[in-house]
Amino acid sequence: MENGLLGFIVLLFLLGTSLTLLTHQDWRWVLAALGLQYFFAFLLILPSWPLELAAVKLVSGWMSGAVLGLTRLNIIKAPSDAEQRLPTSPAFQVLSAALVILVVIGAAPGLADWTRQLNLNQAWGGLLLMGIGLLQVGLRGSSFRNIIGLLSLLCGFEILYAAVEASLLVAALLGILNLGIAFVGSYLLLSPGLDPLE
Repeated sequence: MENGLLGFIVLLFLLGTSLTLLTHQDWRWVLAALGLQYFFAFLLILPSWPLELAAVKLVSGWMSGAVLGLTRLNIIKAPSDAEQRLPTSPAFQVLSAALVILVVIGAAPGLADWTRQLNLNQAWGGLLLMGIGLLQVGLRGSSFRNIIGLLSLLCGFEILYAAVEASLLVAALLGILNLGIAFVGSYLLLSPGLDPLE
């Protein structure tokens, strides 16, 4: 029961960091929430992978956040309002996240029963991050927010995939993919003539 309670607490914190990524406007808070999200994903991966492999996930995620943070620090021009695809009021974003949460609550038990390698907390956490990441990519118009959404989506995928495969090569490739997305995001943020910052 203590393990179930600990998993539930980790899921609540994961939900909080996901909502912060989706709704907060200050990039510093967004990157801090991304770092915490990687830590809680590390805690969900730990039952499936040894500590050394799970630490690769944590370190590559934090390095990706550091790359994006250093890039944002070096941008001199002030942020301007980006053209948004959909309404961006906090109420709309929270209601959209609530729909994702309802889908996750319905789909996670079936996924955990079907694979038999995932525990229920891993299924909930992985699907939640994938759903919120897709929502962020779809709702936001800036390169920074799209990269954050892609990193969140990949983080959720890694939680689900960790239960299936515990290979050092796979952990290294997923870490390289995280860093590659961060470097591409850094390039897009620094390139003149691309979409404005949010």
